[in-house]
Amino acid sequence: MRDDRATFIAALAIAAIAALTLMGAWFFQLVLDIRPCPLCLEQRYAWYLALPLGALLALGASRDAPRALLAAGFALLTLALLANAWLAGYHAGVEWGLWPGPTECSGSVLDLGKAGSLLENLDKVKVIRCDEVQWRFLGLSLAGYNVLLSLTAAAIALWGIAGIRRVGKA
Repeated sequence: MRDDRATFIAALAIAAIAALTLMGAWFFQLVLDIRPCPLCLEQRYAWYLALPLGALLALGASRDAPRALLAAGFALLTLALLANAWLAGYHAGVEWGLWPGPTECSGSVLDLGKAGSLLENLDKVKVIRCDEVQWRFLGLSLAGYNVLLSLTAAAIALWGIAGIRRVGKA
């Protein structure tokens, strides 16, 4: 292994944060029965990318992978995690009522159709609302914590890129 210690640690840290975040999401869903809304589910996509990509980057850093390839992987992680922070911030704003959320999970979410099928439609629809907080700790919802985790992981990805550049100059 070259002097890519910072790169290796950054990639491993991102993979670990992604794994813990996903385990936490599944714990809330499966053990505590806090069902995710559509926005919650979308916020998992970045973590589903970060876990294997972070692991691959750690492996690459430990096996002297080309610096350009490692930098591209960290850049992709940075963009995905910053986008996820934005999405989670948007979701937190919807929960606080700062702006309207998506029509499929916020506000008036039920299209009852014809009056004759009212009861039938009510039985079918099980929408988890995006604008209702199901759990808070220290004033933050899960979306709020996702903002913090995504920004932290994005900063670590930038640190990984800086480590690649430092090694390249040595």
